[in-house]
Amino acid sequence: QVQLVESGGGLVQPGGSLRLSCTASADIKSIESLAWYRQSAGKQREMVAGITDGGSTVYGDSVKGRFTISRDGNANSVFLQLNSVKPDDTAVYLCTAVKAVTVDGAYYRELWGQGTLVTVSS
Repeated sequence: QVQLVESGGGLVQPGGSLRLSCTASADIKSIESLAWYRQSAGKQREMVAGITDGGSTVYGDSVKGRFTISRDGNANSVFLQLNSVKPDDTAVYLCTAVKAVTVDGAYYRELWGQGTLVTVSS
């Protein structure tokens, strides 16, 4: 089954760190770009960070200098290192893959994971 699976969410204190992971299912052969978004109650979905297959990165203004996105191309995995977290970082973090191709040649313009909850609280 073609899917993205996130992990690593949990409760973290303000100022702490957390590392999120997102792995594509084994039937996905290639992905052009991967990104993390977040969704919190009462707010619009927000782009957190993105990375292309060439390694170019982009960050949302609210996380620049605190979060770092990285990618393991061989495993079609993407990671998000969260440092110096704040209560406003509390959200469900979702992973998305753009332009994914499976080993059978199927093309997916966009895929989304189910999300992992990050709660920043003392």
